[in-house]
Order: sequence, then structure tokens, then C-alpha cells
Amino acid sequence: MTSPLADRVALVSGSGRGIGREIALKLAAAGAAVVVNDLDPDVAERTAADITAAGGRATTCPGSVTADGFAERFVGTAVDTFGGLHIVVNNAGYTWDGVLQKMSDEQWDDILDVHLKAPFRILRAAQPVISAAVRVERAAGGPRVTRKVVNISSIAGTTGNAGQANYSSAKAGVTGLTRTLAKEWGRYDVTVNCVAFGLIRTRLTEAAAGGDASIDVGGRRIRVGVNPDLLAQLETGIPLGRAGTPAEAAGAVYLLCIPESDYVSGQVLVCGGGFGG
Repeated sequence: MTSPLADRVALVSGSGRGIGREIALKLAAAGAAVVVNDLDPDVAERTAADITAAGGRATTCPGSVTADGFAERFVGTAVDTFGGLHIVVNNAGYTWDGVLQKMSDEQWDDILDVHLKAPFRILRAAQPVISAAVRVERAAGGPRVTRKVVNISSIAGTTGNAGQANYSSAKAGVTGLTRTLAKEWGRYDVTVNCVAFGLIRTRLTEAAAGGDASIDVGGRRIRVGVNPDLLAQLETGIPLGRAGTPAEAAGAVYLLCIPESDYVSGQVLVCGGGFGG
């Protein structure tokens, strides 16, 4: 059987752990060469090593997606290592919650930077590479090549969520970015879509007894996790009756990366078990 993503090169930001890791593994299993990114170089290397151990192709580009120059380095890694770029998945991010009146400018800016500005920068850096490749392909008279962008949003960006004015605003902005790029990049045969996740069990949403779970972001400890009672309550509101898994979340992204979705663009796919659709 032909691999559906054979000869494709993919960037997946935030792919050392959780949903991003599952996206990277799934794209690689379908034949794509993957550039793995994570804040932690060791975590990124583990994902890349797992891909190569399974017979796939992968390299790493560690670092913060918000750092100056990262976008160009990320795109450059794909081109220099694998010779091209066909799929961009903007997945990296975290939450830093608080009610509006207690939210600092830093809290607002950091979340907008990682969820909205970073994807903008990565896509801006990718544009010259994509447009140049399209010119060469069309001049050669070969078959049409459809490239893919999948931006990750959330139902917080479609319906809002108390305590997440920063995150909800950023994810709503991702939808606007997606739909605008679908109109701008259609001429390059690039489809641009968005997956809005509902409740997916990751280290950011896992039950946190005592409320002391946290992650390190640039030397700052950010509290994460959901109170177990609240998590159970949230799950009862999902028609499928449970939170999704990272592998299921990755499946939704995969649908928008394979050739079967080549005429789907400018859309928001809600992956929420029936909630938030």
C-alpha cells in the first residue's frame, strides 16, 4: 500500500509531548518526514528517535516558538534536512488562566504570542519557500501538489471559556488567521484549516489533586491541571461521555493532511466528542 504522505515534509510545533507528539508520530507513520519541536531538546529528541526507530524520518528543531528568529530556523530545518515543505501544523502552546480583572499584561501577551503570533511568524517564514516550490513545480509541468496548513484552536476560541480571556481570544484569532490564509494561499494550492479541540486528556488538563501541578515555561512555573471533580463534571457534558485522547486529537489533524481533504480549505473542524460543535 502506498503511504499517503510519502515524499511530504511536515513541521509540527510543540511535538515533543502530548497531542503534538501523536500528530508527529501519525504523520511519520503515513510517510512524512517530520521536524519535531519542543522547548526541551531531550523531549524532542525522544520523539524523533521513536519515529526513526519505527522506520520513519525525523529531525528536531528545539526552542520556543515565540523566540525571535525561530520561525526561519524551523522552516530552514525542513528545507535543509529534507529538501522541501508540504505540511505545517501549528500546535505549540499552553494555558495561563485567570479572571480578567486579575490578568496581567504579561499573562495576556505571553498567551497571545505563543498561540497566535508564533503561527503567524511560522507561516510568514514558510511563504517564500512554498511560493518558490510552486513556481518550479508548475514550470516543470508535473502533477498538482497540494500543501497543507493545520492550525490548532480550541472550543474556548469558538464559545469562550471563563478564566481564559487570553487563551480564548488567541484561539479565536487563529480562526481568523486560518480563514484569511485559505483565501490568500489558495493560489499556491495550499489548503488552510483549523482543528478546534474540546477536552483532551493531556498534562495541561489532567486531574490535579491539590491543584499543585505545574509546567516550566522559560523558567516560569505555570499551574496546570483540572480539579478532579470539575473534570468529571466536564466529561458528563460531552455527548460521548469522556475526554478525548491525544491520539484521537491527532486523528482529526491527520484528516486535514491527507490527499482525501485536498478540496477542503478555510474550515474549522471541532474535535470535541460532540461538545462544542
